[in-house]
Amino acid sequence: MKEFRRYAMISRPDAASDELCERAIRDLDARGYIRDELHPDVAFVIGGDGTFIYAVHHMMRTIGRGIDKVHFYGIHTGTLGFYTDYKDADYDEFMADFFENRLHEASFPLLQAEYGPDMHNAVNEIRIENAARTQVMDVYVNDVFFETFRGTGMCVCTQFGSTAYNRSLGGAVIQEGMDFIELTEISGIHHSKYRSLDAPLILKKDTVLEFRSESFKGALLGCDADVYRLDDVNSVRLFVCKSAEVHMLRGRDVSYFERLKSLF
Repeated sequence: MKEFRRYAMISRPDAASDELCERAIRDLDARGYIRDELHPDVAFVIGGDGTFIYAVHHMMRTIGRGIDKVHFYGIHTGTLGFYTDYKDADYDEFMADFFENRLHEASFPLLQAEYGPDMHNAVNEIRIENAARTQVMDVYVNDVFFETFRGTGMCVCTQFGSTAYNRSLGGAVIQEGMDFIELTEISGIHHSKYRSLDAPLILKKDTVLEFRSESFKGALLGCDADVYRLDDVNSVRLFVCKSAEVHMLRGRDVSYFERLKSLF
């Protein structure tokens, strides 16, 4: 793996994370690494899974499609996370593995939403939600009509996102390494006159979903923590982004099920 010389630092705003952040900066600077928030080779992420997702969105806003050139490397100042292999007590090992190049690269997908000229990406999930009224929308899978949904909305998640909001909706947890996306209803309405599938639907990575409605007035598009209004939109297409991925540096061999048990 190539050597990284330029770094960015993203930290959760709490005392423990700030202290670790300052320590990492001192150690990196002492070894001649260059802090460069605009053109980093590696982005150090200190915090939790939420901080990691924020870091990806921050770098996408900062450098756009250049996200493919950045490698994210995280340490968790709390419980063990899905996006990090190290906890704060493992700091010395975390930095030694980086300095001695004992890391390997892993890549994971971004979801993409498109409507009109607008395009947005997400790490965990993209949601269409309408808390103001019942949202009616037709669901198309690879341009084929699948169903008409009535309810609060729909959530589409990646494998990583399957343990986040999707899980709280009753969606399935997808094992690491399986290239699927998942479609889960948000408070669907079902009775004798109309009903939708009313079950999580796991789909292949190359699936294209489209949601069409006569009116998305009051609806919001949620891309992880970012939210956009859909008032003047009639169609939203969702799929796995083909032009960019998120690259992560991993060191310790932590079982996926060990991570799962530590969180749930």
